Amino acid sequence: MKLLVVEDEPKVASFLKQGLEEQSYEVSIAYDGIFAKKMALDNEFDAIILDVMIPYLNGMEVARELRAEGIKTPILMLTALGATDEKVSGLDAGADDYLVKPFEFRELLARLRALTKRYTQAPIEEKKVLILEDLELDLNRKVARRGGKTIDLTAKEFSLLEYLIRNKNRVISRNEILEKVWVAGFDTTTNVIDVYINFLRKKIDKDFSKKIIHTMVGMGYIVKSDS
Repeated sequence: MKLLVVEDEPKVASFLKQGLEEQSYEVSIAYDGIFAKKMALDNEFDAIILDVMIPYLNGMEVARELRAEGIKTPILMLTALGATDEKVSGLDAGADDYLVKPFEFRELLARLRALTKRYTQAPIEEKKVLILEDLELDLNRKVARRGGKTIDLTAKEFSLLEYLIRNKNRVISRNEILEKVWVAGFDTTTNVIDVYINFLRKKIDKDFSKKIIHTMVGMGYIVKSDS
């Protein structure tokens, strides 16, 4: 599998390259954001390992611009900060998973395996519109509407809402959301799921009398409409 490693510290980049090549990955290195973006646009990679703190364009900007260009390659973001706000920012920028420095190399490998497995095994689905009550998700245009009003969602918010609606009237645990919407191996101690549920509630439910997203205490969340 072909990987792009974006890391401006030569020693760290060399360590990652050597370790990944020993695991039979084919590794290319970029030391700054501008070159990383060019490489990702000009070549096909199975995954991108992207450090946040890199020159010229930081990792957040690289991820955001690649997604804007239509690049769907899974991105594992490396960050020295483990705060929830930093994680949310990375995910909103287009990252699929994150790993906080310092990390164990075997954890990096586990995250990569989960990330690439999810993408290679993802079923091809017909593009259509999901409807629940007066809420519509246009999977083709990636647009959400409720009561005829367009709702601005980030890519991760859209993915989360899509998964919830596809599993309507069923309680979804936090661990299932982490595995299906993020990736297997995602930090199960994080409160990122609760943060994103709150984001959705403010956008989907706040201005409507009927609430769609419900919390099942101690179990998870369920999407339905009030009777």
